[in-house]
Amino acid sequence: MAAPALPDPNSQQRAEEEAGGRMSFFEHLVDLRKRLVNSLLGIGIGMVAGLAVSPYFIDYIVKPMQAALRAHQIDDKLYYTSPAGYVGLIITLGLYLGIVIAMPWVLFQIWLFVAPGLYKRERSAVAGFIIPSMFLFLSGIAFGYFIVLPTMLGFLIGMGTTGPVKPLISINEYFDLILIVLVGLGIIFELPVVIFILSVFGIVTPKFLIKNFRYAMLIITVLAAFAAPTPDATTMLIFMAALVLLYVIGIIVSYFVVRKKRARALADGEVQ
Repeated sequence: MAAPALPDPNSQQRAEEEAGGRMSFFEHLVDLRKRLVNSLLGIGIGMVAGLAVSPYFIDYIVKPMQAALRAHQIDDKLYYTSPAGYVGLIITLGLYLGIVIAMPWVLFQIWLFVAPGLYKRERSAVAGFIIPSMFLFLSGIAFGYFIVLPTMLGFLIGMGTTGPVKPLISINEYFDLILIVLVGLGIIFELPVVIFILSVFGIVTPKFLIKNFRYAMLIITVLAAFAAPTPDATTMLIFMAALVLLYVIGIIVSYFVVRKKRARALADGEVQ
């Protein structure tokens, strides 16, 4: 009598990994509605909190401009040019702060919606870049606030004090400027996440990124020239240094992704 066949651990593992969500189309719609409602509620609560703290954040927002004005012996007051200008700024800032406050909750709701329809490996991959994405975005904002803004504003104010014209800074226009700079840098800092996704799908490899480093430097130089908010060489070099560092981090991330994929393929008995 033949011995009973032992269960294949690899097949059991694959079955577990292939076990995505088994929800009907109607159930997906119900779950989508639930996640949207939860996200909107989170954003609403975050905006209430943002409106409560936005007057205090204005003090931090204007500090880089005040420092630049004082460095050139200019009155460090900023002005609003319409009766509702300051109130509108508080509301706008509160709404943006509310979105930032609620973003972890919104990402968690997105994760709860997509996770049941993903395989185990896909769930691990998606969960692996949600938190780093948020961290990199906030790092870009911090980089812009502490490094880029002082250099940029010092250059702009210095250019405006060389003649008979003196600056009269509008708080609303200043807020629009720094919003573009900080959000833009937050997006630029997502470069390692983009490389991570491309590496997961096999579009790029560390070897490819290293081999084409000189072309990447050319693209980074052009991007820094256009993305830098001021034409001075210092700001451009700061942008270039940040982009090169992000590219190097992306190479390291790609290396670990490719190594993990190869180890998994070997464990499954495949040869790539």
